Amino acid sequence: MTVTIKEVQGAAAALGGAIVNTPCLHSRTLSEVSGAEVYLKFENLQFTAAFKERGALNKLLSLTAQQRAAGVIAASAGNHAQGLAYHARRLGIPAVIVMPRFTPNIKVERTRSHAAEVVLHGDNFDAAQAHAQSLAAARGLTPVHPYDDEKVIAGQGTLVLEMLATCPQLETLIVPIGGGGLIAGCAIAAKALKPGIEIIGVQTERYPSMVCAVQGQQAKFGTSTIAEGIAVRTPGTLTLPVVRELVDDLLLVSEGALEQAIVMLLEIEKTVVEGAGAAGLAALLAYPQRFKGKQVGLILCGGNIDLLMLAEIIERGMVRSGRLTRLLVEVSDLPGSLAKVTACMATANANIVDVYHQRRFTHLPLQSTTVEFVVQTRDHAHADEIIAALTAAGFPARLNSGGE
Repeated sequence: MTVTIKEVQGAAAALGGAIVNTPCLHSRTLSEVSGAEVYLKFENLQFTAAFKERGALNKLLSLTAQQRAAGVIAASAGNHAQGLAYHARRLGIPAVIVMPRFTPNIKVERTRSHAAEVVLHGDNFDAAQAHAQSLAAARGLTPVHPYDDEKVIAGQGTLVLEMLATCPQLETLIVPIGGGGLIAGCAIAAKALKPGIEIIGVQTERYPSMVCAVQGQQAKFGTSTIAEGIAVRTPGTLTLPVVRELVDDLLLVSEGALEQAIVMLLEIEKTVVEGAGAAGLAALLAYPQRFKGKQVGLILCGGNIDLLMLAEIIERGMVRSGRLTRLLVEVSDLPGSLAKVTACMATANANIVDVYHQRRFTHLPLQSTTVEFVVQTRDHAHADEIIAALTAAGFPARLNSGGE
């Protein structure tokens, strides 16, 4: 591995003016919530909404004239694809992108919008990568690997130069890991500039490839994850040794933690991130004692999330926080009963979103029925207040948390 701080600094000089020097800002609210002093690097504000532009452009700038004329090819779940396609078009280099078949539509369409030829192949990154390799050989294209390339690694490390220039007091960096390009570049740069800084890597529990590789274990993978940008089954051959040598710890986070982090960043910071972009905050929230009192830098590495997925995550977040509640209420099947129930809810400041009323599928006596309400509430305590008010008014109520 020949990537050093010199190569990262050289990449920063080469990328100057073509990449956004994204802000790294202190979050007062997240600091209060987590117990750490939290600084956010907003890489979701790059033109293609992800840090991947850095490594992709650094690689493109290193190509010979003959390689530029023939074109480049890459396999990518989306962000590397967009970054490569955008800068390839800007430099007049033909680009072919191979993407897994189930890549979110927003990433596919945005890649095509940059004039790249998109090939959908395989069910995961590894299958797409294998197909890209065969196309590269057949068509004489130069592969631009999303993480296992020295120029790419050096380019990704440039964001740490910016972070430490803005926030030199940082003690810990929490970095999402897929194949390891980002964390390898960050670790090389950060440890050279500030040897005592702590580098923590984060993967999703469903795709723990780097964690298992470092620990010498056989990885087991889930069928899917909302952090598809870091859903990589095989760590890079260049990046794995760097992680072993320079990364201080590796953590795993659940899908629920990722969802919570996405919602918090949207609500608190008013910024949209994808699952991978939320991994750092998810780890901070899942392991609070690990980071308590430290100056912590989080990299919001990407913001390309499917809007339908985001909407579902927001609703699920509202359920978890008690702001969207399902109640089952027993009422007499008589005229006016439903009106009395809704009036009682209004008095308790519950806003009714949906009502489902059925008479047939119930074990209650005849002339009684169960009505399901979906209501907007302040929190779990408010839901308990509504249940108590309904029950006191003669309408036994309970939470419907099991899909009754």
